[in-house]
Amino acid sequence: MITATDLELRAGARILLQPTSFRVQPGDRIGLVGRNGAGKTTTLKVLAGETLPHGGTLTAAGPIGYLPQDPRTGDLEQRAGDRVLSARGLDAILHELTAVGNRLAEEHTDDGLVRRYGQLEERFSSLGGYAAEAEAARICSHLGLPDRVLDQAVGTLSGGQRRRIELARILFADSAGEPTTLLLDEPTNHLDADSIGWLRDFLKGHRGGLIVISHDVDLLAAVVNKVWYLDANRSALDAYNVGWATYLKQREADERRRTRERANAERKIDSLKGQADKMRAKATKAKAAQQMLRRAEALNAGLAEVRAHDKVAKLRFPDPAPCGRTPLTAEGLSKSYGSLEVFSGVDLAIDRGTRVVVLGLNGAGKTTLLRLLAGTERSDTGSVVPGHGLRLGYYAQEHETLDTERTVLENMRSAAPDPADLQLRSVLGAFLFSGDDVQKPAGVLSGGEKTRLALAMLVTSAANVLLLDEPTNNLDPASREQVLDALRHYSGAIVLVTHDEGAVEALDPDKVILLPDGVEDTWSADLADLVVLA
Repeated sequence: MITATDLELRAGARILLQPTSFRVQPGDRIGLVGRNGAGKTTTLKVLAGETLPHGGTLTAAGPIGYLPQDPRTGDLEQRAGDRVLSARGLDAILHELTAVGNRLAEEHTDDGLVRRYGQLEERFSSLGGYAAEAEAARICSHLGLPDRVLDQAVGTLSGGQRRRIELARILFADSAGEPTTLLLDEPTNHLDADSIGWLRDFLKGHRGGLIVISHDVDLLAAVVNKVWYLDANRSALDAYNVGWATYLKQREADERRRTRERANAERKIDSLKGQADKMRAKATKAKAAQQMLRRAEALNAGLAEVRAHDKVAKLRFPDPAPCGRTPLTAEGLSKSYGSLEVFSGVDLAIDRGTRVVVLGLNGAGKTTLLRLLAGTERSDTGSVVPGHGLRLGYYAQEHETLDTERTVLENMRSAAPDPADLQLRSVLGAFLFSGDDVQKPAGVLSGGEKTRLALAMLVTSAANVLLLDEPTNNLDPASREQVLDALRHYSGAIVLVTHDEGAVEALDPDKVILLPDGVEDTWSADLADLVVLA
C-alpha cells in the first residue's frame, strides 16, 4: 500500500502536480493517463522511491515492484534466468547448492558439507523450491522468453528482451505470497499479441495494488478499475473510481462542465467590470465600483483552467538529401553473442525511396540488424556499404542516440548539418520544447519526451534513409497519429521495425526482410498478421 500526503511534483520550475493526497490499496488497479510530458513517468518514479518529491510525504507498506521505461538490469554478466530468480533470492541458493553438491560428489564423508547442503535445501524449499523455479520459467515463457534466452548473459540481450526479463522478475516476485504494489510504465512495449493477452489476465487477477501507464487501450479497458488523469494544464490529478469505459464518458462530461463554468464566469467578470466602469465616474459609487473590480479579479484568479486541446508535435520527416539509386547495401551480415547466433548471411539493398519492414519473432535480431546498418554495432562477418550521398537517420527504441548528459538543444546541434540555434529552436518548438525546456539534460526527460526529442533530431538531419526502431512506442494517440502521417508523406527510404500494425499500414511497404533467415522479399498483405507476432 502507498499513501501520499500533499504530494507536490516539479520538473525544474514547472509544476507537474499541485499538492495532492491519495492512497493505493490492495485491489486498486489504477490506470495513470495524461498527455506526453504531463508527468506520468515522474509520478511513478517518485512513488517507487527512485526520486524525491518536491514536497509532501510518502509512506509505503509492503513490497513494491517497479518497471521503468528504460530497463535497468544490474550485472550484465548475470545469467538472464538467474536475474528472474533473484527476485526471491533463489539464484544464490541454487548456485551454492550446485557447488556444494559437486564437492559432496568428490568428498562423500565431509559432515560439514552435508550439514550445509541440508541447510541450503531447507532454505530453498522454504522459498518455493523447484516449483518456484518452474513458475519463473512459466512466466518467462508467457512473456516470449524461451530457455535459450534465459541461459544468455543479460548484457547479450536486446533492449526488448532485457525489459521482459525485468517484467518477469517483478511478476515472479509478486506471486511469492505477500501482495505487491506494482508500478508498471508501458508494460506492453516489446510484447507480442499472445504475451499481451497473458499479461492482461495476470494483472486482472493481481491481489495487490497496481498503477499502470499504458497507451494500450485494450489493456486499460480489461484491467483497471480506477483511472487517474494527470491534467498538464491544471497540474492536477483527477481521480475516477470507475472502469475505463465509464471514465471516458465521465471525463468528457467533466470537460463540457468546465467549459460551461468558464464561459459563465467570464460573462460575469465582463459584466462586473462593465458595471464598475460606469460607476467609477460617480464619487458616491466609487467604493461600490472598487468592490465589483475586486470581485471580478477574485473570480478570474479562481477560474479553473479548462483543458485546451492538447498540443501534439507537428511532425514531418525531412525532405531527403540527394543520393544515388541505392544509398545503402549490406552483404553477408552475421551476428552472434557468445555461442548464440542471432542471424547469418543477411544481404539487402535499400533503393532510393524504398520502404522496407523488418519482421521476425522477438529475439530474431530486428534491433540488432538496425544497429549494424546504423553503424552503432559491428557485425561478425560481412559489411555495410554506403552508397553515393547516403545520409542516415537512426531512431533507436531505447533512445541510445541521445546523449543523456547533454541538453535538449545540444543533442539537436549534434544531429543537424547546419546547427543554427534559431532554426533548431523553431523545430524544437514544433515538438513542444520551448523556453527553458531546451536547456534540460536529456536524461531527465520522460519516455514520451525522449521520443519527441529523438524524432526532432531526425527532422533536422535531412536524412535520405531512415532506420526506425519502434517509433510509436511511448506516444499518446494524438502524437502517434502524427508519426504515422509523417511515415505516409516521407519520400526517402525507410527501414522499419515495429509491432504496431498501424505503422506498417502507414508505411505501405514495398519489401519485407524476414529474420533470422535474412530473406528479402516483396511485401504481401498476407504477412500483416506477423506484425503483432513479431
